[in-house]
Amino acid sequence: MGKAFLRTGRVAEQIQRELAELIQLEVKDPRVGLVTLTSVEVTQDYAHARVYFTTMNTTGQARLAQAGLERAAGFLRSQLAHRMKLRIMPQLHFIYDTSVERGVQLSQLIDAAVSEDKAHRQEQED
Repeated sequence: MGKAFLRTGRVAEQIQRELAELIQLEVKDPRVGLVTLTSVEVTQDYAHARVYFTTMNTTGQARLAQAGLERAAGFLRSQLAHRMKLRIMPQLHFIYDTSVERGVQLSQLIDAAVSEDKAHRQEQED
């Protein structure tokens, strides 16, 4: 793995840590609420960063949270610039991460299939 990939990974991790703290302590927008940052991907030229987030609320609330995060993107970027020593501070793009929801749905499907299988086996034994 090249040095550029290692550095972009470290920068992405630091951006994620700093953004999580900033969102929790500094962002006063009620739409943001309980947001969890799942990952950050930074382009090799550091021009853009995709920030993936999830919420504990419904998808409608996630849209509101995304709007709140997009609104606060300039403030967050300026605060990151003060905290991190980068020549180029990436533009922040917030993307709702549906992987957690999909994981819950798959878990429910697996649980339903297991209970159905148990019931089917119990019927065959009787």
